[in-house]
Amino acid sequence: MGWVIKIDTGKCTGDGNCKDACPSDVYEIKDKVAVVVNGDECLGCESCVSACEVGAIEVNEE
Repeated sequence: MGWVIKIDTGKCTGDGNCKDACPSDVYEIKDKVAVVVNGDECLGCESCVSACEVGAIEVNEE
């Protein structure tokens, strides 16, 4: 079982809240937008979803 992370780059503000909230270092901020760099490490905890104030992140079971 794995997780699929979708980021709405039109909504993302690049504030880094998702990066800070993620216990698995899944995200990096590049060009003021969150980018998934270690998607295989995602635990599916959705802490990033809760931390994203603009609702730009979606985590779904693969």
